[in-house]
Amino acid sequence: MINLDDPESVLDPSTYFDRFRPDGPVQWSDHHRAWMVIGHEANAQAFSDSTYLSADRITGLERTAAHRPEAFRKVVDLLRGWMVFQDPPTHTHLRKPVRGAFTPQRVETLSELVAGVVDQVIGNFSGSEIEVHEQFSGPLPALVIAAVLGVDGEDRLRFQQWSDDLATVVFTTTPASEPGEAATAATEEFAAFFGELIERERNHPSGSLLTTLIAEAGDDLSPLELVGACTLMLFAGHETTTALLTNALGLLAERPDLLHWLRQHPEADVTAVDELLRVLGPTRSMFRKVAVDHERHGQHLKVGDTVSMVMAAANHDASVISDPATIDLARSPNRHLTFGWGLHHCLGAHLARLEARLALRALLDRFETIEPVGPVPPLEGTVIAYARQPVQLRLV
Repeated sequence: MINLDDPESVLDPSTYFDRFRPDGPVQWSDHHRAWMVIGHEANAQAFSDSTYLSADRITGLERTAAHRPEAFRKVVDLLRGWMVFQDPPTHTHLRKPVRGAFTPQRVETLSELVAGVVDQVIGNFSGSEIEVHEQFSGPLPALVIAAVLGVDGEDRLRFQQWSDDLATVVFTTTPASEPGEAATAATEEFAAFFGELIERERNHPSGSLLTTLIAEAGDDLSPLELVGACTLMLFAGHETTTALLTNALGLLAERPDLLHWLRQHPEADVTAVDELLRVLGPTRSMFRKVAVDHERHGQHLKVGDTVSMVMAAANHDASVISDPATIDLARSPNRHLTFGWGLHHCLGAHLARLEARLALRALLDRFETIEPVGPVPPLEGTVIAYARQPVQLRLV
């Protein structure tokens, strides 16, 4: 039975998922009480299917909100602007202006800005040893999102804590729970801060990515939907990129052969980041609900069933990825599904790649020695995988 909580599924995903592939690309897991999609093609199909598989979390939350205090309804109102919790046509409506703001060409213009944030974070190192999450991979993505949205000064420093607060908001919005005071206060603070920021941009455009987003949205998005888009960018852009950088540095520190190769091949930074995304990408799985009874790869799925699209398995499917157990930093093409597929492909993928590329290269160029201080903790997590214990590195 497939179990994403099994350490072997993280430590050796190629071997682990190969054990189950003879039983088909879609299988039931009693452990997760869900259908597990492990084939690459089957995952691509599932990501593109909004007819039979629903990403909608808002409808259920709205029903719950009718029987909850006002605080819960405010949280739901914020999440209503998150495209990842919506199906078409609402998903399409929310996604279109954000897609226009995150084109590869526009993201590439942010290179100098992102490089400046990387320099700032590295400049704050004291001594030769760092705790990766606390001093590097945690603050960097939050500061980048703040910078590209045109946020200045001390307000940038609030973004990392806000991302943690957003996690509290998201993961407490279940029918059986109510948001705590911290989550409720965070919701109100987000709405107020981003509302003021959006109004400022409308009156005095700064030329930031937020300026572009507002221009792309025009009158199509309401003020609250724009606030939702901003908070989604902060949460999604921070959590996943933090995990990617932590995972990547832990791996490179443990594998001096890969670290040496990457030092010698700066031209391979782009392919190297994609390979790191494939083998230890932060997002291991995403969930959907069955909206219509249907057959999928020989299995009968019923309305209300949970479906887990296991990207970690798809990224090690030998029918698509040649020799998936080998880490090849020059791999091209690389058809990993870490950023999803189709209508739910992550719009922040280009920015995440840019951040990782510039951050890793800056560390390689500035420090001759990058080595672990003690054992690197293993990765853990069903949805987002990262080391739960401190990852400490020596940089000299």
